[in-house]
Amino acid sequence: MKYYLVAGEASGDLHGANLMKALKSLDPDADFRFFGGDLMQAEGGTLVKHYADMAFMGFVEVVANLQTILKNMRSCKRDISAYHPDVLILIDFPGFNLKIAEYAKANGIPVNYYISPKVWAWNQKRVLKIKRIVDHLFCILPFEVAFYKEWGMDVDYVGNPLLDAVSAFNPDPHFLQKNKLGVKKIIALLPGSRKQEISRLLPDMIRASASFPEYQFVIAGAPAFQADYYAPYLNGEEIPVVFNCTYDLLNHAHAAIVASGTATLETALFNVPQVVVYKGGKLTIAIARMLVKLKFISLVNLIMDKAVVKELIQEECTANKISEELKLIVNDVTYRQNMLNNYDELDVRMGQPGASAKTARLIVKYTEADRKS
Repeated sequence: MKYYLVAGEASGDLHGANLMKALKSLDPDADFRFFGGDLMQAEGGTLVKHYADMAFMGFVEVVANLQTILKNMRSCKRDISAYHPDVLILIDFPGFNLKIAEYAKANGIPVNYYISPKVWAWNQKRVLKIKRIVDHLFCILPFEVAFYKEWGMDVDYVGNPLLDAVSAFNPDPHFLQKNKLGVKKIIALLPGSRKQEISRLLPDMIRASASFPEYQFVIAGAPAFQADYYAPYLNGEEIPVVFNCTYDLLNHAHAAIVASGTATLETALFNVPQVVVYKGGKLTIAIARMLVKLKFISLVNLIMDKAVVKELIQEECTANKISEELKLIVNDVTYRQNMLNNYDELDVRMGQPGASAKTARLIVKYTEADRKS
């Protein structure tokens, strides 16, 4: 069968690659065409556009780059029409993908949505649109099933694909030597995969590192960038940037400073105590605070429904605040252990690996049924 996938950021590329791998095991003749990244490209098929040219963060940033976004949408729609897949698989990235879903549905292409849009966070009436334009929705967070049921929509809960990625991880025994890292304990810096995230968060991360000379700080570089991209943010500090080995970095880390997003959950699954940071444009944050009705922003806290990890948002996201929280994590044994104990509970709630395989089985099943109907 012919599969068209659309992923617009690094996490979507990871989950898309694992899903493609699972689909190939079920469908040896699978043919892929996609918007995605390097990991998906490694699984075969045709990469039409890289997510590095697509990801814009925040309301204001989206408006500022609207022409580029609209151009990407038009390109995607044309390419889908030319390819005419048996099924369209959309992965997260709702601002873009819901528009693509609407187009595909209107043109008779079955729409499968993997990793539900976070409509429970704001403007919940968007569920009505999803119900109209998405044929099959696959959720990865336990509480989402009940939410959609309240709106009269049946969805499939498939578990969380990060468990697949983490369970498939094979540590590199030479990671430290390859990256010339010494014997000091490591504090990992995960400043995100978008330019806006890195430019807003990394400078404060670097300034905070000055308070911890007894540790070595290491930056997890985003795959869309090169080492020289990070150099202007380092202020002359000799902080290494490692690429394509974030899990190895977390595997060796004693603590971490992490941009809000998928990486917060990955860090927890690797049992690394962390402080979560987020900083957006002033207008973007003002709009978000009016619209978004959530107690937390990190996946760890959202899933646990309590403050397991500290979230430093906007005006609280400063080098001093980061340093204060990091000192608690590395120096206060009770504080650190309490976070690790909560991680144990998180592991139980997350369940077992297998999301990619389960989703692939359902996609093949539903697509074959659609073709027969």
